[in-house]
Amino acid sequence: MFGLGDLNLTYLVSITLVSLYVSTAAVLVSATLGLPMALAVSFRDFRGKTVVTSIISTGMGFPSVVVGLLVLLALSRSGPLGEFELLFTPEAMILSQTVLALPVLVSVALSAIQSVPQDLRDAAFASGGTSTDVALLVVREARYGIVTALLAAYGRAISEVGSVLIVGGNIVFSDGTSFTRTLTTAITVEARKGNIETGIALGGILLALVLAVNALGARFRDRTPSGGRR
Repeated sequence: MFGLGDLNLTYLVSITLVSLYVSTAAVLVSATLGLPMALAVSFRDFRGKTVVTSIISTGMGFPSVVVGLLVLLALSRSGPLGEFELLFTPEAMILSQTVLALPVLVSVALSAIQSVPQDLRDAAFASGGTSTDVALLVVREARYGIVTALLAAYGRAISEVGSVLIVGGNIVFSDGTSFTRTLTTAITVEARKGNIETGIALGGILLALVLAVNALGARFRDRTPSGGRR
């Protein structure tokens, strides 16, 4: 046990930076894949649309350890992605967090897009707008909901522990800097070692980040499509 003054700042900062890097990258990938997916599901009528929507909603509660195991199998030497040698790297953690964040982002963004009145879409088409024009209009009207989707996905990613522990390996270099150790996995390790002060410091950083994300999400949820307060 040691005092708060003996905390290793290099250790804390490196872990925080790894967490921010992995989570931010995962959300960016999720946004790149998920927003077009949400638009496609919202605008197009196709056979099995209800099933697709149900799968997306189910994915929001998918167990993280199962996701971690599936990604581990995919990235292992005998797996389909084994040739890339990504296992126990930050990139493997990004992949795992993307799988977890994507359903959250798509589900919330889809709800925001579908909340845009159909009359607005019909009026845009009637005035000669193309499908692209109407899609951009809908995205503009649903922008606050879409930002909320991004923040919800970020909250899901940065608070993840099970999958990143499995595919990242929780690796720290000999000088105390993190390679694949995140805030959540570090808290687990420090608590097991009895380093309660370090665990509290890490928990405080994680809590501050999650609260900041939730505060931003609440701010956007309180806004109307026109940009005013309810």
